[in-house]
Amino acid sequence: MAAEIVNPRSDSTTDSTTDEPFDPAFALHRGGKMAVQATVPIRDKDDLSLAYTPGVAKVCSAIAENPELVHDYTWKSQVVAVVTDGTAVLGLGDIGPEASLPVMEGKAILFKQFGGVDAVPIALATTDADEIVETVVRLAPSFGGVNLEDISAPRCFEIERKLQERLDIPVFHDDQHGTAVVTLAALRNAAKLSGRSLGDLRAVISGAGAAGVAIAKFLLAAGLGDVAVADRKGIVSRDREDLTEVKRELAELTNRAGISGPLETALVGADVFIGVSGGTVPEAAVASMAPGAFVFAMANPNPEVHPDIAHKYASVVATGRSDYPNQINNVLAFPGIFAGALQVRASRITEGMKIAAANALADVVGDELAADYVIPSPFDERVAPAVTAAVAAAARAEGVARR
Repeated sequence: MAAEIVNPRSDSTTDSTTDEPFDPAFALHRGGKMAVQATVPIRDKDDLSLAYTPGVAKVCSAIAENPELVHDYTWKSQVVAVVTDGTAVLGLGDIGPEASLPVMEGKAILFKQFGGVDAVPIALATTDADEIVETVVRLAPSFGGVNLEDISAPRCFEIERKLQERLDIPVFHDDQHGTAVVTLAALRNAAKLSGRSLGDLRAVISGAGAAGVAIAKFLLAAGLGDVAVADRKGIVSRDREDLTEVKRELAELTNRAGISGPLETALVGADVFIGVSGGTVPEAAVASMAPGAFVFAMANPNPEVHPDIAHKYASVVATGRSDYPNQINNVLAFPGIFAGALQVRASRITEGMKIAAANALADVVGDELAADYVIPSPFDERVAPAVTAAVAAAARAEGVARR
């Protein structure tokens, strides 16, 4: 598959087809951002007879006798389905499957650009969790992996879990795990810069949706000292009676300090703030954090703590924006994670594979480590190969690789 990126040029200030003011975003998206491209030539009848009938029948028959051959003689092991229902799109919310397609196309070309992985956007006209699961299961024979994208919580947790149970290919909800991997990589380097380990740190996460829950669990699995997660009603704690099943499980795993009340209460003396919720954290609450704290305010386009405020109190500041240093961007993780998993035909993506991805990503920074450089740029050409190799090695070590 070819990802075709158009670079529009126009001397006009209006769009000739609509008489509207010229907008380069619309110009770039006209006709879509990607296309299918053949990998073999069809120049004459001999090529046609090999690529299609009768030659194709030999390959089909061989696969029918030995289904594993599908990986060798089709695109299956090189292509990912990017699946959404359009309910939690990029800060736009529930905009529906059609409106989600520009984002899904964008995701697909990021797979290709940064990981060399082909991807197909699939927007589903249902929000029913079981219908989504059944649809993806039926589509799975065509794909080597499934990237779930922009599906609202808490349904995203159930959908991912059920698909992982039913499929023998990697299923990865990027909004959860991609964010968690990049966050861990940046946090490892921030801790290293300050002469501390993950176990020395107490973190507070604003947001108990897909990203917040996944980050909390992942950081604890990686050895973080403690983490408290806050939703709109305050800290997720065992004494709350309004918790969903997902948040009740989260309460059992997190907040070892037993803090209750609003987010601001948990921030007093905290070493790390991680924002994946939007909203605004008062400056006084940031000022109450421990000396040398880290502020990862990742809401886009408006971080929970503006970098100018964060720098007054924190030793390391990261955002989700590309116009500030230390951008926590999922594109640093998911292309290499899938490339590594597909390379070894992994049956799933394990916690060990994700931790290996985070460690490899952190290591790319190397001796260049500084307060304004705890995570590499998405355009650093070392990133995808490092993550790919680490994930493939971890898959083999954990026994989920099939080649």
